[in-house]
Amino acid sequence: MKSITVTIHDKEGLHARPAGVINKTAKGFACKTTMTKEGQDADLKRIFAIMGLKVKCGDVLTITCDGEDEDAAIAALEETFKAV
Repeated sequence: MKSITVTIHDKEGLHARPAGVINKTAKGFACKTTMTKEGQDADLKRIFAIMGLKVKCGDVLTITCDGEDEDAAIAALEETFKAV
């Protein structure tokens, strides 16, 4: 299992467009991908789960990947979160 911590800098938070980009990245990997905000988890392969956490600018999230391709997944998701 691999985890990273990210802070959201987009003033609009994780609205539909960045949530879609994150979702698309996560779906490219076989491992389980999870985002945690204040103790609540969301499956990154489910766009409505991502949006359901209502992530705002300044929120700190933990991204976790667990499975066979977790190293590649966590690296790709880290880059994706930096870009959105």
